[in-house]
Amino acid sequence: MSIRTLDDLLAEGVSGRRVLVRADLNVPLDKQTGAISDDGRIRAVLPTLGALVEAGAKVVVCSHLGRPKGTPDPQFSLRPVAGRLGELLGAPVHFADDTVGDSARSTVAGLADGQVALLENLRFNAGETSKDEAERGAFADQLAAFGDAYVDDAFGAVHRKHASVYDVPARLPHVAGRLVLREVEVLSKLTGGPERPYVVVLGGSKVSDKLAVIEALLPTVDRLLIGGGMCFTFLKAQGHEVGTSLLEEEMVETCRNLLERSEGKIMLPVDVVAATAFSPDADHDVFRADGIPSHRVGLDIGPETVAGFAAALTTSACGDPGNARTIFWNGPMGVFEMPPFAAGTRGVAEAIAHSDAFSVVGGGDSAAAIRLLGLDEKAFGHISTGGGASLEYLEGKTLPGIAALEN
Repeated sequence: MSIRTLDDLLAEGVSGRRVLVRADLNVPLDKQTGAISDDGRIRAVLPTLGALVEAGAKVVVCSHLGRPKGTPDPQFSLRPVAGRLGELLGAPVHFADDTVGDSARSTVAGLADGQVALLENLRFNAGETSKDEAERGAFADQLAAFGDAYVDDAFGAVHRKHASVYDVPARLPHVAGRLVLREVEVLSKLTGGPERPYVVVLGGSKVSDKLAVIEALLPTVDRLLIGGGMCFTFLKAQGHEVGTSLLEEEMVETCRNLLERSEGKIMLPVDVVAATAFSPDADHDVFRADGIPSHRVGLDIGPETVAGFAAALTTSACGDPGNARTIFWNGPMGVFEMPPFAAGTRGVAEAIAHSDAFSVVGGGDSAAAIRLLGLDEKAFGHISTGGGASLEYLEGKTLPGIAALEN
């Protein structure tokens, strides 16, 4: 890629200059308390922000949170994020009550060298996500007025053609932040001749959400392990009944075709944990994948499947060529938020962590599961901050945010 980096910007000198940083601070908030339940995305942007602060820049951070409908919505306010960001930076973060209004203008104007401000949620403004280029451009003009330079460190948003990601870079000198640069470097290893065997683990709810990446990966991977809710559509394609489990009936024929073309690369569950209801308190048992009772719902892969997946992932001390040297994992194996159905995700995560392979966790629920289950993040080669962005990168799509930095 021909992209200027944060180090290039720092070398030019940023002391006293306003630097607009697009971050991905879209963190989960507890529905009852409003507290941040996982601050991983905030911590991920610290290397970029810390470098700018140390260099004396006036740092203006902008981000989205959730999916408000283009107007202010208190439940999606970034105010709690400003507090946590200040704790992690070790200095107060000035918070603007709006994105490009009076509060934002006065907050940015009041910054001293080495101070940080956070603007309110970008998606409180319809122009951020508008498909109308004029409306999006007008909002980008207002945002760009807050910076003398622009840094994109929001990898989780680079697959969106949004004003702060795609249009602002055209209005300011622009560089990639340290997180974006690291993400692209790591994912490039997966698309540019990964060390083999190359094993991909896909989970999550729907086949339709992962169909494009399955199609793109099948010719290049050595094994494709499929769990999560999406596995039941594949099991149905094999002729098995799946009870009341999640099923995309319209995708059954597609899955049948994928299995036929996979040349044995696709590995499906041989047993599942099925419950009487979608509840942590429901009765549940392990059943063979070809024997799920009609009144049961599959909520996790079973122990035999975990063992089989682990065997395909773990590299032995003698370097058994049948096991993985490169691993990409995206999507949980079951409803890991409910303790009775977390064993599959935990088992696969632990197998990846114990492997000698170079491992990449593709963001989203997989990254959240690692933290929720208390696993050591350092045991994984790289934990991406962008689930959707990482998948689209592996599909070979052009990511608008990356293209904007290349221009």
